[in-house]
Amino acid sequence: MKFAASVGIAGYDGYVPIYRIKCSEIARVWGSQRAPIEEKSVPGLDEDSLTMAYEAARGALEMAGVNPREVGAVLVGSESPPYAVKPSATVIAEALGITPEVVAIDMEFACRAGTTAMILAAGLVASGAVKYGLAVGTDDAQARPGDELEYTAGAGAAAFLLSGRPDECVALIEHAYSYVTDTPDFWRRDGQRFPRHTFRFTGAPAYFRHVVGAARGLMEEAGLKPGDFDYVVFHQPNVKFPLRAARMLGFREEQVRPGLLSGQIGNTYAAASLLGLVRVLDVAKPGQRVLVVSFGSGAGSDAISLVTTDRVGERRSSLERLLSRRVYIDYARYVRLKKLIEVS
Repeated sequence: MKFAASVGIAGYDGYVPIYRIKCSEIARVWGSQRAPIEEKSVPGLDEDSLTMAYEAARGALEMAGVNPREVGAVLVGSESPPYAVKPSATVIAEALGITPEVVAIDMEFACRAGTTAMILAAGLVASGAVKYGLAVGTDDAQARPGDELEYTAGAGAAAFLLSGRPDECVALIEHAYSYVTDTPDFWRRDGQRFPRHTFRFTGAPAYFRHVVGAARGLMEEAGLKPGDFDYVVFHQPNVKFPLRAARMLGFREEQVRPGLLSGQIGNTYAAASLLGLVRVLDVAKPGQRVLVVSFGSGAGSDAISLVTTDRVGERRSSLERLLSRRVYIDYARYVRLKKLIEVS
């Protein structure tokens, strides 16, 4: 998939809550030795996928220096909206001063929703339908207490402002590719509070099949090979999966490590690969190529290839500052912050 006109990222930012819980603390409570990552992020009582999305989107607009009224589309990808019936995109657009003349859409495809929002926003910009498009991936990941997912279900958001003017972009999108099948590895039926998953089935048939398929598909279409990329960001439900996917595709570990955040904040679902991209753009130099590959259960992957411009590095996101501020909590406070106990 190649866009008909140049389109790239004019501004970007990420958001991660201040609270963290050590996975060893979760393991202590449930009598388990399993701790696939070191720690994960936890939203405060006044935070949810909407507030995190707003913070990231506000930062992206500020970096770009764009008047919010010039944004013609707001696309928000999430699987944990605070409302069952009410859009998130309208709330974010209103809070940012973008309404009322704007295309506002909520998108849902598990952890892939954020990259899909970016591809569609880029398409609207490249077509000339809108001047700027705002794509957001945000999630407060949910997990049943004691389930394997509880160790990695984190929270965060990432936002990207897409522009059709190369002179104001920090990176240009050169190619995109999507790989989708009906693979039921993870789901939540209407009315169920927590998602269910098929344990190891989510590995080879789901994650690796789609991530590898999307990455290979993009490289074949674009005529690229692993050595052409300086950085690679995979969806990161844990630390092991992205590194294994890299080996399967022929990438070196040093290409993956700069964007690997799951060990610090867990799996932020729709924001996971996008937060990795935020971190990579913060350290990248002009003329470097970046590959981003998402994964969403159900199942599908998006692969996006970008090349940084001379403007990369002029301004950095707030992500590193947010990652460095940590307040550690025990499991009792975690249960309160995650609202796992109903109080009437």
